[in-house]
Amino acid sequence: MLHATKAEVDLLKLADGSRLLRFTDALSGVSVERKLDAARPVAEQKRQLAEVFEAATARAQLAFT
Repeated sequence: MLHATKAEVDLLKLADGSRLLRFTDALSGVSVERKLDAARPVAEQKRQLAEVFEAATARAQLAFT
């Protein structure tokens, strides 16, 4: 599960009105982002991106050990 103390979550509104969700790990510098689909619930998209973020940070940690 995602650790809130280790990840920064940003929801950005772009100039064209669309939204971008970004997860960033300050310790490793790993960042994943996705443009949100307005037709799908944000919570579902956030959960899916959090899973991708967890996998990316786990791979980054393995690379540094």
